[in-house]
Amino acid sequence: MQEAFDGRWSGDSHWSADLKSLRDLNHRFLDWAALRSEWPAGKVAPLTAAQREAAAGCPYALFDLRFQDDRHWQLRLQNPVSWHVADESAVDDATVRFVRLALFYAWHVASSAGFKAQLLLGMNGATAAEFRRITVNQLPALVVTEVKHLSARWSGSIAYWSALTAAASGADPVALRRVQLHGLQLAAAARLPDP
Repeated sequence: MQEAFDGRWSGDSHWSADLKSLRDLNHRFLDWAALRSEWPAGKVAPLTAAQREAAAGCPYALFDLRFQDDRHWQLRLQNPVSWHVADESAVDDATVRFVRLALFYAWHVASSAGFKAQLLLGMNGATAAEFRRITVNQLPALVVTEVKHLSARWSGSIAYWSALTAAASGADPVALRRVQLHGLQLAAAARLPDP
């Protein structure tokens, strides 16, 4: 846990590059969310670019593309016939670019061994296995149909997003790390079986 309070999550481990890329994706997501009218934009929009960058330093994704929904991804990744091109005119370029990067990152992380995709993205093991079965050439066909699923992770948790944005706007890096650690608890709780 000391690493968390030194401003690093896993600086010297083999996860370092994936965490740096995830931090960059989180930052892009927060920048994207700040320009939107839907949740959590109301919390993210008032943050400065530097504050959004600080908030993005979580060791897990702040965005979601239904990665916990095995059924959704099983149907999408096992049935390429259903990968039709949707009406692109309703989707802005920034959203398409972000989803393209997020899906590539998810494919990359899921392609590695272990629980990385589950820990970083909240992806279930079956979904990670489905992502491992496809090639990088199959990802572009997913982008247009998956943009409608882009959302903030834990978007229903007003308490989490309020705490994260409040801590990011403050000057206390320890308080921000505590909120970011709380996100790890949310991620772990989501992995528990339903009672």
